[in-house]
Order: sequence, then structure tokens, then C-alpha cells
Amino acid sequence: MAPSPSQSGSIMRHPGAPPRVITKPVYSALLSRVAEAFQARIAPSLSERTKDGLAYKDAFDGREAVTKLAEIIKTGDRNLALLLGRALDAQKFFHDVTYDHRLRDSSNELYQFKTALTTPFMSAEEVGASGMPTAAAVTAAAATTMDDAPLPSGVFTLLTECYSPTCTRDRLCYSIACPRRLEQLARLNLSQNGGSANDRAAAAAELNNDTIVDVEPGTLWVHSVSQEVVDATPEKERRRQEAINELVYTERDFVRDMEYLRDQWVIPLTTRDIIPEARRKDFVTQVFWNIHEIIAVNTKLRDALTKRQKQRPVVEQIADIMMEHVGKFEPFIKYGAHQLYGKYEFEKEKNNNPLFSQFVDEVERLPESRKLELNGYLTKPTTRLARYPLLLGACLKVTEDDNPDKENIPQVIKIVKDFLERVNLESGRAENRFSLLQLDQQLVFRPGEAENLRLLDENRELVYKGPLKRAQGDNVDLQLFLFDHALLVVKSKTKHEQFKVHRKPIPLELLLISPTAEDPSIIRPGQGNRPRNTLVAKRNSLGTGGPQQSHQPFPLAAANNTLTRPTPGMHPLAPLPSDKADPKGGFPLTFIHLGRKGYTLTLWASTFVSRKKWIDAIVKQQEALRDRSTIFETWGISAGYFGPGIRVNCAAPLNHGQGIVMGTDDGVYFGDLRDTTRDPIKMLGIPEVTQVDVLEEYQLLVVLSERAVITFPLEALDPRDPTAGLKRAKRVSSHTSFFKAGMCLGKMLVCVVKASALSTTIKTLEPIETGLRGKNKPTFKKLLQGGNDTLKVFKEFYIPVESSSIHFLRTKLCVGCTKGFEIVDLETLDAQGLLDPNDSSLDFVQKRENVRPMAIYRVDSEFLLCYEDFAFYINKNGWRSRPGWIIHWEGTPTAFALHYPYVLAFEPTFIEVRHVETGLMAQVIVGTSIACLFADTPPSSDSAATHHQQQHHQQQQQQYHQQYPQHQIGGYSAPMMHAPPPPPPPHRRDLHKRDEIILSMDDRVVGLRRAIGR
Repeated sequence: MAPSPSQSGSIMRHPGAPPRVITKPVYSALLSRVAEAFQARIAPSLSERTKDGLAYKDAFDGREAVTKLAEIIKTGDRNLALLLGRALDAQKFFHDVTYDHRLRDSSNELYQFKTALTTPFMSAEEVGASGMPTAAAVTAAAATTMDDAPLPSGVFTLLTECYSPTCTRDRLCYSIACPRRLEQLARLNLSQNGGSANDRAAAAAELNNDTIVDVEPGTLWVHSVSQEVVDATPEKERRRQEAINELVYTERDFVRDMEYLRDQWVIPLTTRDIIPEARRKDFVTQVFWNIHEIIAVNTKLRDALTKRQKQRPVVEQIADIMMEHVGKFEPFIKYGAHQLYGKYEFEKEKNNNPLFSQFVDEVERLPESRKLELNGYLTKPTTRLARYPLLLGACLKVTEDDNPDKENIPQVIKIVKDFLERVNLESGRAENRFSLLQLDQQLVFRPGEAENLRLLDENRELVYKGPLKRAQGDNVDLQLFLFDHALLVVKSKTKHEQFKVHRKPIPLELLLISPTAEDPSIIRPGQGNRPRNTLVAKRNSLGTGGPQQSHQPFPLAAANNTLTRPTPGMHPLAPLPSDKADPKGGFPLTFIHLGRKGYTLTLWASTFVSRKKWIDAIVKQQEALRDRSTIFETWGISAGYFGPGIRVNCAAPLNHGQGIVMGTDDGVYFGDLRDTTRDPIKMLGIPEVTQVDVLEEYQLLVVLSERAVITFPLEALDPRDPTAGLKRAKRVSSHTSFFKAGMCLGKMLVCVVKASALSTTIKTLEPIETGLRGKNKPTFKKLLQGGNDTLKVFKEFYIPVESSSIHFLRTKLCVGCTKGFEIVDLETLDAQGLLDPNDSSLDFVQKRENVRPMAIYRVDSEFLLCYEDFAFYINKNGWRSRPGWIIHWEGTPTAFALHYPYVLAFEPTFIEVRHVETGLMAQVIVGTSIACLFADTPPSSDSAATHHQQQHHQQQQQQYHQQYPQHQIGGYSAPMMHAPPPPPPPHRRDLHKRDEIILSMDDRVVGLRRAIGR
């Protein structure tokens, strides 16, 4: 007795062994069971395939189908599996994409399942000027649903069990009608004396008959001319005439098929009361679209070809005729773009209108239909277009070199292929728009979480979709939609044909994926602590830094010195995908939504191939998105030198952007930005350097070490002795929170800030000219005030709140504190709030507690205020200048930078770049352990003029680098101050505008610059 399909055994296995996939037994004689199993097994292989230049969605090939069916019925006989497949396609379970033939065991033949989908009504009022349905049309049809296509039913007698209880597979049955007899004879190597002759004959006939349409045999050329002509024609020319004849008679067949649509479908539906009169004309138009234009074009082509063939028994050329007519194939483009809507409108009407359904059955039984359903005829215009290159290519192969067709046929083929590309493009757009219209009406968000995905935008695209499981063993799938800009996760459809949004949609710029069951950045017990922002130098006998060979996750590209990044979308710490299932079973895929509202979601794919398809689709789309939006790029500064152990805490540009100063936990290092392959040099051996800055005009290095502000003359630093500069060090302040240097009142100032929880003391110092240093010894009073021969006190004032930042305006100082931004007049030391309390539109800031102001930038006549949560504009009077304009940061920024026309917000996992005029996200740069080491605050940004000045300055920098190559001193790279300063660029009134952006990222120091051509 055969085992019951519901039976399953338990298998003991080792706890560490990978799970065995136990498939449910299928009774292979029942077509419904086979169809269900086949659909499940072939699903992972469904993809977009191309045949004859046309693309087909969710298709599979004949060889795959036969292989899956053989696996289901557990046989090595592919002919038997093929017969079973044809029993399924006979019930229209799936069909050849061209509707021309039955299932074939060939990888060149493509098939699709018959689908029954919700479709919008498309009346004249509901169809836009472009011929596409409007959103209102989709809404109106959302409630109209169709049952899923039923599975085939019936019994496949060749696979039924024998009625005899003594019959087995290894013993010859006594009955000659036993369905196992063929298999038994084969096993026992016996001659087939018995068995059902009728079954064998039927099986053989079924294998030989694989056509669906009853096609009249095409008249061969040799039968259409006299024997004398045949005998006088060379063999190669005979083959050419046969190829031309095939082109001509298939053109006649195609026009006949189009006339069949007109005479048996269009005219009766227009004149008879099958469709309600109110929408009859619209229905016929939507289903058959511009079929009359195609008939007109191809009738002329058919007549011209037939006339040429009748003129002489041997046709000399046909390319001239094709060239004359293929340029008029524009109706094929219009038809192909609308074909999807016509198909769904037809199916909807057939499902809801019994009279129309009866009419369809009657017409499809007519002899004129040649046993082909209407959908088969509706696809013929596009498939005919795809056949022209094949037919013409066959003619070209047997055409002599001196024949005009040899040169002209390739031109015709190229024109037709161009039309095919346009058909694919337009039909793809139509299908994409149709799907997005449906989905936009079917999405249901949780209360308070509604989000505009802009699915109806003109260029929006649905890139990929499919199911993933929430957990192994869970029977409920989540449906995922990958758009060109975001990833959406929804729950399965409800009875109301709706998708419930499972989690907040993830913008692709903020999406990371990992082929693991958890976020790879999470440190697990026993894995150790991964260093963050740690860069270590290997010391030599002089105490200077040396190269450190350590793990480099992202190497430097030598060609252009840009930082080599990991695969876009993949988590930087994620391992390579493995084809082995997780010990829990299945293949995990973790989605990580970066940002303050982010989350981590792990879903499970049933196969390695399924997971790989998702990874490939996401990575490919993120690469395309990155290529379109790359405005800034990173370039390595300290590649290969530092390693884990000591933090690089701060940096500043040196010698007008040609060099860099880096402050670390064990001292100050100088590097050369003109040649980053050279190792940085340790110039000062002082501990815990948390801030550095260089006053170029005064040749002064300012350092915050162990909370003390110390100045060093640049000429006192020696690359061969890190202790030499300490002899001329000047302590400016102690117990310092931070300092800030900048231009205000037309002079360079250094603000030293001592902040506590309740108050802040700010001392502003002014550098002493280099020629005046040391000439007058400071008095005892100046020593008590902190005076020295490098900086002198300019002003000192007190604020009764904790301060966190200093910003220099043209004539005033802006202090960021717990109360917000405070403006201080350095001449009178009067302080007042930046925001006007009378402006009620600023209540969202002024009445909010724990607001953290972080940066202020002047953009033309306005000020852009950047807080930890948002950014907005005010005017010089402290009133909001753009009431509806606001940026809500995706992340939690720790620093900002302005590089007109973009503002950059830095947070540990990504940098978001936004346009200062629109506030829209322009780029996201993803990394790990991101920290902004230097980003100067420009005094003002004058729109396009600023961008022009930056480009001009970069050109002057390149000329200067060529004129003054780097010098060498004793085998070490010379400090940047030994090179002569470059001439100041035009439109630059001082040397204090620095647009360099330096950061630590992925455990290395990098620069951020505008991408080439951006």
C-alpha cells in the first residue's frame, strides 16, 4: 500500500548537524497535488527572462519545469515527467509565453503561470491622456477581486496505483493493464510483450504533438515553383528562397490572425448587447487598443511581400520592402505599452459578466480560433515583432555577398531591435505603474505612522518583491517590496485586499543588510571589545610614529587615493553569505534601519538562492542610487599607518590645506596631504590631546592637552625630536572645556571656554604678531591673567548657563548653551537670546526643554540654525524667515559642517548630506565609528559665488603643488611650515576660511571632498 500523503516520520540527528529538509509526500496521480507541489518548487526560479528580444516577468523554462516534475514524482524518466507537465498545461495551469506550443523539455522555451489579479476599471473618464489608468480608477476597482486561479484537477492514469494488492514495483504484475507494467518491465529487463498498447500509443502521440494551434502547413517554396526552376537553382539559393518564403507566409498568417480578432471579437462586441452600452466602446478600446492600426500597417507589408514573390519565381531581394515598412511600426510600441491593461480588463469582465463569459467560450470553440484562447491572440503583435529579426537573420545567413540584401538586412534588423527595446521599456513602465497604483491603494499604516512613499511619482519603480518568513517554522510570510528609493515590509493580504505595513519603511540610503541572524555590530560575550575610533602608532627609538601593519578593513585605492568602500548596502562587519543553512534552519537576512527611528529586523529565506536574490537586488539598487547621488567622496589620509589602541581625537589643516595636524592620546602628528602614502611624523610628545588648531598667519599651533590650552610656535617644532617644541610651549589656560579660533570684528580671536553645569567663563584672546613676541616681558598682573608672548587677552565675560559651542559671526559671538543660542557683543559684552520670543512660530524651540543648539551658519542674508533634532532658518532679527521650512535629522548628529550648497550632519554610523535650500536628503555616507575631527565654520556663504571660489582655489592649489614639490630632511618628511605659502586665491580676503572636512571613519582618518564633476 502506498504511504498516505499526510504521513511523516521523525528523524533523529545530531544537535549540531544541519537540518534535513523533509518534503511532504505527493500522490503523483492527482493533478491538483502535483500542481500545488510544482508551483511551490518552481517559485524560487521565477524571474524575468528574455526570448526573441522580449522580456517576460516571472517566467521559467521548460527544462526547469520537467526537472521539478521528475523530482516530485521521483522518476528519472523525463518523458514521463513531460507528459505529466502537459496534463497540467492542458488545463491552462501555465502556458508558453507566445501561446504557440505545449510544454517542451528545453531551456529555450519560456512559460508563465496563469494569473488572476485585481485590476482597475479603465473607462474613458478613468484613463488619463497618456492612456494609463488614473489613481481614481484603481480606487474604484480595489473592492473588485477575483478568485485565485484554481488548480488543475483530474487523474493522471499512468501514475495511478494498481488495483491488485499483490502488485509491487519489483515484481511483474499479472495484469497487462497495470499502470506499473512499463516500469516493471524496465526494472526486470523484459521485453514489452504486455502492457496497455493504447496507453503507450497515446503517450507516444502526446510526446510528438506539442503544438497548441492547429497550424496549416506552410507551402514550401519548392512546391510553389516548377521542377525546372528548382533544378536550376543552387542549393544555397534554395535555402534562401525557403527562408524568404517563411517570412512571407508567416506575414500572411499574422494578418489573418489580426483580422480574426477584428471580425470575431471587435465587431461582435461593438454591435451586440454583450457589454453594457454605457461602457461598451471603452471596453473594446481598452482590450484591443490600436489593433486597427497594426492591421493597416501589416496588410500593406503583406501585400508588398506577396506581390514581390509573384513577380518572379526566384525572389532577388526583400530588404528594400522591409526597409520601407519597418519605419512604420510605431503602433507596435503603443500596443505593447497597453497590453497589460487590456489583458486584465478582459479577465475582469469575463469574471463578472456571465454573458461575456459565454461569448468567450463560444468564440474560442470556433474553427477560426484554431483552439487558441484570446490571450494567445492578444500577444501576437509583440511576438510577431520579435520574430522579424529571427526570420531576417535566417535569410541573411544564406545570402550571397554581392546581393544588396547582405548590406540592407542588418539595417532592417537593427531598426526592429530598436523597436523591441522600446516595447520592453514601455511595457515595463506600464506594468510598474499598474502595480504601484494598486499597491498605493492597498497599503494600510498603523495609526499615527502613515508615511508618504510617493508611489505615484512619475519615475517611481518597483524593483523586486517577494515573501520572507518572520521566523523559522512560521507559516505566515511577510511580503517585501523593494522600490527604487525604499524597502517596505507588509503583512499578507487580508480579505479586503489590503497590505498592513509591518514596520516603518526603510529609505535605501539608511538600509544595511547582513546575511546573519543578528546585527553584526553587536558585541557578543567572548568576542572581545571592538575598538572605536582607535588608531595606534608603532614607536621607534626616537619615539616617533612608525608604520603599523594591522587589519585594514577598507584599503586605499592607489589610483586616485579614494577610500575603497565595502559593498553598498552590506553591513561593514557582515560576513560573506554562506550557502549553508543556519543551525536553526533556513537562511537569515537581517535588515538594519539606521538613524534615531531605526530598528533591526531579521527575516528568513527558504533557500540560499532566494536570499541571494534579495541581497543582489538591494545591492544593485543601492549602487544605482549612490551613482546618482554621489556629491561627496572620502579619501584616505592615514592609510596603513595607525592601528588599534590610541584614539585620534582631533585634526586641523596645515599650510593652507597641504598638510594636516592630528591630535592623539600620545601626542601631535603632522601629515602631508599632497602624498598620503608618506607616514605621519610625531612632532610633539604630549598626552591626551583633544583639540588642535593652527593659526597660519601667526605660525602658531594651539593644543588642548589634559584640559590645558598650550601654544607652540611652528618654527620650534622639529620632526627629528618630538620633545624640542616643548621648550617653547606656553600654557594659556587650565581646566578648560574647549577652545575655538575664528574671525570676529575683523581680527583673529581664540576663545577659551571653562564650562560647568551652572555657568560658563569665556576668555577671548588675540594672537600677538610674530615680530612682537618676546620684546616686552609680561607684568605680574598679566601673568595672573594668563598673558604670555603668544596670545593676549581681548575680552572676558561670564554666562550663567552651561555652554557647549562657540560660533563666530562678523561682529558678534554666538554661544550655544542649554538655553539656546546667545549673542554676545564683544565690544559691550551685552548678551541676549538669538531667537525673538515674540515669534510664535518658534515656540517649538523656545518652549521645548533639553534642546541642544550645535551650529549656526550664515547663508546669504539668513542664518541656518542646526540643533540636535532639527534645523531651520531665521533672519537677522531672530524671526523665522521660512515658516514652512525645517529639517528633521534622520540620525542623532554629533557635529555639523557647511559646504555650500550642502549641510552635513555627522553621527556615528552615517553622514547625511542635505541641500540648504530645499532641505532634502542629497546623499548618505555610511560607515562605522564616524567622528568629525575638523570642519571650520565659514563666516558666510554667498550662494553660487562661494562654489565658484572653491573651484578656483582648488585649481590654484594644484598649480602650487606642481611648483613646490615636497622637501626631505634627514629621511623624514619635512613639516609643512618649511614650504613657502601659496599666493592667496582671488576673492579671498583672508587666510582663515578653511573648507577642509576631516573625520575618523571605519578606524582611520579620512578627508571628505566634493566628488569629481559634482
